[in-house]
Amino acid sequence: MRINLLLFTAIAASSTLLTSPLLAQAAPAKQEIAQAPTPQPTNPPASEKPAEPSTPIPPSSSPTFTLPSTTPAPATTTETQVLVGEVAIKTPEGQPPLPPELEQRIYDAIATKPGRTVTRTQLQSDINAVFATGFFSNVQAEPEDTDIGVRVTFFVLPNPVLKSVNTEGTKVLEEGVIDRIFGSQIGKITNLKDVQTGVKELEKYYQDKGYVLAQIVDIKATPDGNINLIVSEGVIEDIKVAFINEDGKTVDKEGKPVTGNTRDFIITRELTIKEGEIFNKNTVQGDLQKVFALGLFEDLNIGLAPGSDPRKVIVTVNVKERTTASIAAGAGISSSTGLFGTVSFQQQNLGGNNQKLGLDIQVGERELLFDLNFTDPWLAGDPNRTSFTANIFNRSLFSYIFDSPIGIGVNNNSPRINRLGTGFSFSRPLGSATTASLGLRFERVSITDSNNNAISATDSLGNPLSASGTGQDDLLLLQFAYATDQRDNPIKPSSGSVFRIATEQSIPVGLGSVFLNRVRASYSHFFPVKFLNFSEGNQTLAFNFQAGTVIGTLPPYEAFQLGGSNSVRGWDEGKIGSGRSFGIFSAEYRFPVFNIVGGVLFFDYGTDLGSASSVPGNPAGARNKPGNGAGYGIGVRVQSPLGSIRVDYGIGSNGGTQFSFGLGEKF
Repeated sequence: MRINLLLFTAIAASSTLLTSPLLAQAAPAKQEIAQAPTPQPTNPPASEKPAEPSTPIPPSSSPTFTLPSTTPAPATTTETQVLVGEVAIKTPEGQPPLPPELEQRIYDAIATKPGRTVTRTQLQSDINAVFATGFFSNVQAEPEDTDIGVRVTFFVLPNPVLKSVNTEGTKVLEEGVIDRIFGSQIGKITNLKDVQTGVKELEKYYQDKGYVLAQIVDIKATPDGNINLIVSEGVIEDIKVAFINEDGKTVDKEGKPVTGNTRDFIITRELTIKEGEIFNKNTVQGDLQKVFALGLFEDLNIGLAPGSDPRKVIVTVNVKERTTASIAAGAGISSSTGLFGTVSFQQQNLGGNNQKLGLDIQVGERELLFDLNFTDPWLAGDPNRTSFTANIFNRSLFSYIFDSPIGIGVNNNSPRINRLGTGFSFSRPLGSATTASLGLRFERVSITDSNNNAISATDSLGNPLSASGTGQDDLLLLQFAYATDQRDNPIKPSSGSVFRIATEQSIPVGLGSVFLNRVRASYSHFFPVKFLNFSEGNQTLAFNFQAGTVIGTLPPYEAFQLGGSNSVRGWDEGKIGSGRSFGIFSAEYRFPVFNIVGGVLFFDYGTDLGSASSVPGNPAGARNKPGNGAGYGIGVRVQSPLGSIRVDYGIGSNGGTQFSFGLGEKF
């Protein structure tokens, strides 16, 4: 029995359908093969349009193998349906037969089944569906007439067995990543869908590591089963600095670049990213924090633009400078100093070199006080990032060691310690969280009354006020300090620790020939907690231990004094005691209240470790100071542009109370 059917019409320019001789009423038709196009990787551009400043360029989509849609096209009313009598799957002549599991995948993918009808549209959809499995590089269909209906034979050419996956253009790709992603595919017939999934996983690996510009720009497959991934990781071609004006633009109204006071190298030397390295978002964010910490800029962000090679990027640091110079003047009157005037000048960016120059002057009826200081945070050209500080000063402070009830000098007031001197120091980082400093300081220490008049060498009890016995000493001190800071945030820590130790060794010269060594250490630890739930923010338990001692000659004014806002809160300054040695323990519970306001519950304890009597003249014992004491209370912290404003109310173990104020945390 013969079935007379109309000839199938051609389906698409890129794909035609084979017709059986039985499908023509007249002469047999020429046999043609319907096939899907061979897939080719689609290569995206290696770079994209630059993103807005502070927004990294997103990677373009990775190249994909173009697989045909498996959704059948709607049949037209003119299409002829034929009955399928048999479906066969074969490989081209000379090719080995398909493995049973791969053959089954084809049967599962196609809708053409024996006993059903098929149209040219359905047959083309089956070809696309087989190809979309990802295992085949060519798919063809050949229908032919038989006594039981049309036999449809699918000729399929499987992809080669995947032998290896290699990369080209990688610098930061870790060893073993390719094996982890593609290892399960090696030794099996290449599946284009699985390869594409692996490409996406590889790009996600780059993203997770912070290499946000990395992308797979091309996939090259060889007939013998090797795949080479061409990777563009985002190499930094150049690093530039641009200044932003008040309008947020880097060019002025005339189209000229905005100029700034800060020299470019002051910014670029803070960056760990370098030309020729791979752009990493995490590294850049850390660099921006370091640049902002210079205190010279009101705002800053990163801009990206394509380099001369589309696979490279030009990084621009956009900065908006803030005012770095200030001057202030004032006047007042004091019972201790009389009428006085003050002038203060600060320049945080001298010569655009991030050098700091400060001058504070106080001129009064009885004294002239000043402090001239200079700091270069990074000596030019020094690869070790050494900083330098120098100052000249004349300072005068009331002594809480020789305070009441024993009166000294004029008007029964406490003596004042006047220090005239100069010094310098060098500081250098020893690691990511460790610094060390070395310095030398000279002071002429003079003990005066509240009217700035020299007083006798002893107090009214006959106890010495200086090491020389004249009321004046010379101190030449060699200083060394070491610190390691593991806090998560140096301004507002919630976890980690910080350790500091400092020592001063005096060289016996001049008045008093003072020969001493002073050691002081401090350790703080911070623990995140969640005791309260009424406000969002970090809650922290903070603990601090301090201790110190003096070996050798101890001028009485150099004794450690205990009590006060930076010692044991709840006590007045120096009221606990003064000793050759000391120890202080502090504990705080820090919690947010709302917005910029935080709260603190605290406890302090301090002791002179029984060393009061070893201070010449035992000034603490002569004034009946207890030598140890505790304090507890509550405090408020208000965040301001100057830092955290500290207000504490403490209750001392002696029953006294004290309000104290300061900037920054106690520790």
